[in-house]
Amino acid sequence: MKKTILGLFAFSMMSATALAADIKPAIIYDLGGKFDKSFNEAAFNGAEKFKTESGIEYREFEIANDAQREQALRRFASDGNSPIVMAGFNWAASLEKIAAEYPDTKFAIIDMVVEKPNVKSIVFKEQEGSYLVGVLAGLASKSKTVSFVGGMDIPLIHKFACGYVGGAKSVGADVKVLEAYTGTTPDAWNDPVKGGEIAKSQIDQGADVVYHAAGGTGVGVLQAAADAGKLGIGVDSNQNMLQPGKVLTSMLKRVDVAVYESFMAAKNDKFEFGISNLGLKEDGVGYALDDNNKALITPEMHDAVEKVKADIIAGKVQVHDYMSTESCPY
Repeated sequence: MKKTILGLFAFSMMSATALAADIKPAIIYDLGGKFDKSFNEAAFNGAEKFKTESGIEYREFEIANDAQREQALRRFASDGNSPIVMAGFNWAASLEKIAAEYPDTKFAIIDMVVEKPNVKSIVFKEQEGSYLVGVLAGLASKSKTVSFVGGMDIPLIHKFACGYVGGAKSVGADVKVLEAYTGTTPDAWNDPVKGGEIAKSQIDQGADVVYHAAGGTGVGVLQAAADAGKLGIGVDSNQNMLQPGKVLTSMLKRVDVAVYESFMAAKNDKFEFGISNLGLKEDGVGYALDDNNKALITPEMHDAVEKVKADIIAGKVQVHDYMSTESCPY
């Protein structure tokens, strides 16, 4: 009997090892690097959480240019990595091709929909989270002029901007929102100097709260706001600590959760394909409140933004999705 029990134990251990060996997760970051303090770093944090909890190592790669996308993706797929998570919409064209070549590989892409049977597409309702930080910006602003600095001038980033405008103007029709973008190429995500210059220009025009959705470029935006004695608003990751006491809040986009859950679902053989659209109701977006910014958020501001959050979740407030019409009604 003792030998039987030991034999069953050994078999179960071998089975667990075999299962773990079958899971070869990988993540490929977008331009800007995994330590951009924003989008890519959120993805990295999700992968790290998975590794800590599961004990399973993951493979990663930081591309240096667009030409590396297809090569990196094919290499990971040919090496047997699965699932492979791609952080960023710019992976879509390469994934369309590679997913068809490797039908047994599980892929997940964040911020874009790729309609392939072996692809999980994870998108977010950024407009809802941006609406909330817009409400806080409108309430915090003394000049009644706030601003937005986007990275690459594309519909996805206009989605952030439009939600922000809607939220800011919801607290007062007299609130003015300035809007600018860093560029039209992927370099726009990693130019903190230009981000700072744009923020300074907006501050010179009266803006006293500056929200960015610009990846690594946003570090310069937050620095410029802090240097001018104004307030910044971070994005994707909690960036409150980058300029403690000078960042009003951060619009949280749970890219970390998307990566973590994709890896964990594959580990548990529960990986689902198709589209996931995560908003406030799904805890996919939100705003950050911690020791770095709690002194900036008055009880009245907190109550106001929490009421709006509840109203959006309940459907009482509908936040316009720029990408549905490629226009902003606010």
